[in-house]
Amino acid sequence: MKIFVVVGMPAAGKNIARMYAESKGWTYYATGDIVRAEAAKRGVSVPAGTAQISDELRGADGMGVTRLALEKLLQTGAEIGFLEGMRSWPEIELIRAEAPCVVVAFLAPRKIRFERVCSRGRADDSPQAFDERDRREIAYGTAVPIALADAYILNTGTLDDALRQLDALVTRETSPT
Repeated sequence: MKIFVVVGMPAAGKNIARMYAESKGWTYYATGDIVRAEAAKRGVSVPAGTAQISDELRGADGMGVTRLALEKLLQTGAEIGFLEGMRSWPEIELIRAEAPCVVVAFLAPRKIRFERVCSRGRADDSPQAFDERDRREIAYGTAVPIALADAYILNTGTLDDALRQLDALVTRETSPT
């Protein structure tokens, strides 16, 4: 299995990778989905309780929710899969110990990300919490996988632009050498 690990700051465009993977029929697991599902199971409101649940699921070593997502993906037996939400380099190393992977960082300037947060209307987004959420992501270690990524998608144009960049990357990485 070849795993594409999708990283990036909030509203940088990681969901584009989900759209792409699903359009190809490939499996996509996001740690945020696991956290939101656990919050719903517990009857905890989003976003109020998601940070606490995220911390809890990440566990003492910070990799618990990544282990859950990786296990689910590996169980599919698919040739290509996507994981999103890794926020530290040890999580990347954990994945690389199980399967070849390509770390893909989605990048967008802060101003664009803020505008997206204001317009997308997700329950766990708010303009007031934007800075706090960025700081929390950085505290998790998000900057390291972004800085050390194998490839970058600069998401400042249209959705189609980002999809073309991602398709070219995946095609290049999955083509026989």
